[in-house]
Amino acid sequence: MVGTTTAAATNPGFVVRITQKGLDFACQEGMAILQKELEKIKIPDFSGSFKIKHLGKGYYSFYSMVINTFQLPSSQIRLVPGVGLKLSISNANVKMSGKWKAKKDFIKASGNFALRIEGISVSADLKLGSDPTSGHATIGCSSCKSNINSVHVDISGSRLGWLIQLFHKKIESSLQKAMNSKICEAVTRTVSSQVQSYLQTLPVTARIDAVAGIDYSLVAPPTATDDDLDVQLKGEFFRLAQRTPPPFGPPTLAFPTDHNLMVYLGVSDYFFNTAGLVYQEAGALKLILTDDMIPKESKLRLTTKFLGTLIPQVAERFPDLKVQLLINMSSPPRLTVDPTRLALTPALEAQAFAVLPNSTLAPLFQLGLSTNVSVEVGAISNKIIGKLMMDELILDLKHSDIGPFSVQLLHDVLNYLVPSLVLPKVNAKLQQGFPLPLPAHILLSDLILQPHQDFLLFGADVHYA
Repeated sequence: MVGTTTAAATNPGFVVRITQKGLDFACQEGMAILQKELEKIKIPDFSGSFKIKHLGKGYYSFYSMVINTFQLPSSQIRLVPGVGLKLSISNANVKMSGKWKAKKDFIKASGNFALRIEGISVSADLKLGSDPTSGHATIGCSSCKSNINSVHVDISGSRLGWLIQLFHKKIESSLQKAMNSKICEAVTRTVSSQVQSYLQTLPVTARIDAVAGIDYSLVAPPTATDDDLDVQLKGEFFRLAQRTPPPFGPPTLAFPTDHNLMVYLGVSDYFFNTAGLVYQEAGALKLILTDDMIPKESKLRLTTKFLGTLIPQVAERFPDLKVQLLINMSSPPRLTVDPTRLALTPALEAQAFAVLPNSTLAPLFQLGLSTNVSVEVGAISNKIIGKLMMDELILDLKHSDIGPFSVQLLHDVLNYLVPSLVLPKVNAKLQQGFPLPLPAHILLSDLILQPHQDFLLFGADVHYA
C-alpha cells in the first residue's frame, strides 16, 4: 500500500517503484563511476628509518605512487527497510606502482616497486531522504567500512633493495592503513557528489507548454522495504500563469506485488484529472471550426446556406454567410480508471455563430454534446502518450437565437465535424506526450501497462542511453 489514508493531501499522485532488479542495474552503472573515482586515489608519500644489527641506522622513502587498476568484480546494492540502501563490495583488488629510495651513511639507492592489494571488501550504508525546499531526493553515505585482506610489495632496483625486503611487512602495513582510509573517502565522496548530482537530474517540475507544467517533487523521503524502493511524487499538473491547489486529492494506490521488471510507475487518475482541470480553467480546451477546415469535396459546409437546408430560419435571417462553430469543454473532463477500462466523461458544448460582413458574430444556437470516450494510454521512451476514441454524440438544445428547431437535424453534422476535425487535434496533442519523471539518460524498454482501481501501472526495464 502506497500513501496514507489519514490525509489525502499527502498521498502521491505518481509513484516510482524500483525493484531489486532495478537496483542491480543501478549498481552496475554506479560501479563504473566508483571505479573511476577509486583509481584517482592519491596515496601520500611515506618514509621511515630502519636499523639493522652491525649495519646501523638507515632511511627509506616511498613516493610517486599511482594506482594502475582498481577492479571491482563483485558488488551489490541491497534494500535496508526503514533506512535506505547498503552497498557491499567484495574481492576487489588494486595494482599500484611507485618509486623508492634508501640511504645508509653515504650509500644511496633507489628503484621502482609494484604493489598488489587483494581481497578488498567495502560496506557502506546509504541514507535516503528528501529536500523539502527543492523537492529533490537526497542520498548520503552514513557509514563506511573497508577491509583489506593482503598487500604484496615487489621491490626492484639497486643493491639496497634487499634491505627494503627485510622490513616489507612494515611497509605493507602502512600502505594497507592508508588505502583503507582512502577507499572510504572515495566512496563517501562519490555518493555525496556524483550520485547526489545525478539524482538532481530527476525532474522536480516539467514544463509542458505555455499553459501547464507538472510538479514531480517528492511528498516524502524514499521508502525502502524488503522488496522495493518507493519514491512518492506529487504528480500534479499546475497552471503556469496562476497556480492554485485542485479541489480534490489523490487516492491511495494499492500496488500489486510484482518484481519481475526493474521499475514500476503508478500513475494516479489524479495526475490526469489535474491536467483536465488546468487546461479547462485556462480556456485551452476549445476549438473554433470554420468552413475552410472542411475538405472541399465534402457536401457538408459551415455556411448559413448549408445550415439553412436543415434549419430554414438560419438562411432566412442570415443569407449566404460563413458560420463559426465553437466547440468548448464546459467543465473539466474527468478520467476514471478501473481494472477493466479507462473512461472519460467530457461535458461538451457547441455554439454556432454567423459571421457578419463586418466580421462580428451573430449567435445562432448553443448545443450540449454528450458522449462516451474511451482512452488508450501508453508510453514511448520517456513520455506518457494517449489516444481518445469516442462514441456517437448525443445532442441537446441549450439555447436558440433563431427560434425552436429539432436538434436531430444537426446530428449528422456534429457527428462528422467533431470526430473528423476536433478529435484528431486532441489526439495529436496527446501523442506529443507528457514527460515521465526519469533521471538523465534513462530510457524505458519492455513496457507493460495494467489498469488498476484509480491508477495505471506501467512496468518496464530500463537502459542507460
